[in-house]
Amino acid sequence: MRAMVEEFDFVIVGAGSAGCVLANRLSADPANRVLLLEAGPRDISPFIHMPAAFIHAISRTSIDWGYVAESEPHLNGHRETCPRGRVLGGSSSVNAMAFVRGHRGDFDDWAENGLTDWSFAHCLPYFKRLETFSGGADSWRGGEGPVHVTAPQFSNPLNNIFLEAAEEAGFPRSDDTNGADLEGAGVADQTIHNGRRVSTATAYLNPVRKRPNLDIRTGALVARVVFEEGRATGVELAGPAATSIRARREVILAGGAINSPQLLMLSGIGPGQHLQDHGLPVVADCPEVGTQLQDHIDVSVIHRCLRPVSATPYLSWPRKPFAGLQWLLTRRGAVATNHFEAAAYVRTRPQLERPDVQLFFIPLAVSTDGSPLAGGHGFQATVMLLQPRSRGAISLKSADPSVAPAIRFNYLAEEEDAVNLGHGVDAMRRVFASSAFAPYAGEEILPGAESDTLEQVAAFVRRHMKSTHHPCGTCRMGVDQGSVVDGAGRVRCVEGLRVVDASIMPTITSGNINAPVIMMAEKLSDAILGKPDLPPENPS
Repeated sequence: MRAMVEEFDFVIVGAGSAGCVLANRLSADPANRVLLLEAGPRDISPFIHMPAAFIHAISRTSIDWGYVAESEPHLNGHRETCPRGRVLGGSSSVNAMAFVRGHRGDFDDWAENGLTDWSFAHCLPYFKRLETFSGGADSWRGGEGPVHVTAPQFSNPLNNIFLEAAEEAGFPRSDDTNGADLEGAGVADQTIHNGRRVSTATAYLNPVRKRPNLDIRTGALVARVVFEEGRATGVELAGPAATSIRARREVILAGGAINSPQLLMLSGIGPGQHLQDHGLPVVADCPEVGTQLQDHIDVSVIHRCLRPVSATPYLSWPRKPFAGLQWLLTRRGAVATNHFEAAAYVRTRPQLERPDVQLFFIPLAVSTDGSPLAGGHGFQATVMLLQPRSRGAISLKSADPSVAPAIRFNYLAEEEDAVNLGHGVDAMRRVFASSAFAPYAGEEILPGAESDTLEQVAAFVRRHMKSTHHPCGTCRMGVDQGSVVDGAGRVRCVEGLRVVDASIMPTITSGNINAPVIMMAEKLSDAILGKPDLPPENPS
């Protein structure tokens, strides 16, 4: 007897930063039957919800895809890890909880290239709609949205020293880097509320879990999108049963910059010859699928601290487990923050039109695995390049959906990326060399005395740069026929299929990308439902 095929109006693939938003907004109308599919488990790990434990959350194989990029030709064959959340909330459940809208010019650039409805004036209402800001609503900030955004009270005195030092180094002070202008040094907004992480799962899914028209399924890996006569009509789940699910209205891919292009290719949409090489039928020959991969890169400037005021000792036994216990009992203490509480967005050279680096101060010295550095007290800052020029690509290794795709970021393929990040290191050194830091700044551990000239600093960048884990751009949105999706996220050459996630960004935004991805999902949820855009806003 033939099994009945389940039917929904909308099938959303991926319960990450975008997918959770879509599930909430599309199911708000009880007439819409919505299915949300997530390959990973529920977000029950305490490492997810404890803010300072994000380093451990991002490395847990049970909630991370565990991707490792291919050998990088410009980094002596180095293979960079590419952590991506495989859990409800996706990467918003494992990221560092920095909330950064980006520079208004990022979105105006999209508009100038034909995506007129994506100017900052058009995006601002959706940024406001998504948030409840701890500083209150105004013409720039939202006060009634699902995502609680906190401007933290500094947990360490070195944060104030950093802001004073940045001004002394010639950089402006900002009252709100997510307000009228990104540029300047100020408080770094966090997606933390009452000592707990705010993910899209906690903000958008938890309040609506009991809606009878919303079905949330974990452990569901999608093998391919099913097409009939050029229209997406559903999906097929991986596994021995090869379960099929039909979508009456649309299939929406929200798997992120790695998974969405992979699934498009597995479904027959991508570079035709590449698909044929893997024995896949070509539904639509779309050469750009998987290309234009972008990511932020950073390096750290690390100092020993001359006074016992840094938070580094909290990383050591026995204070680390006691801090965790304090959080479990009270949601307070050293692990109730991500420790990224102060930042500066600066122009490293006066002729630049907008900030080119982000300086994120951390009042402790820590390695990438969470272990302490400096043998006592220390502090550091990550220097992130905001507009990298290098581009990479995603391609298939296998037609098996359980096999990870090939990921090549092509870091530092453009020489100016190393040079420009070196200018950022120089800017950060000027901040740490200020009189405000004089009582605190001990020996520079990294880059160190051997990295003095601009050429030596650029060499340091090539040796020590790492990914900031912001992949995007692999299903580029545009108005030209070469783009993968149009301005409403609709995949070209087929019907009934959209992509809504970081992969559709035409160019990377200036800062951590989670906030823009949530905004994009809010905006495109209206497009999917046939609602007009919120009226554009351009406060003075």
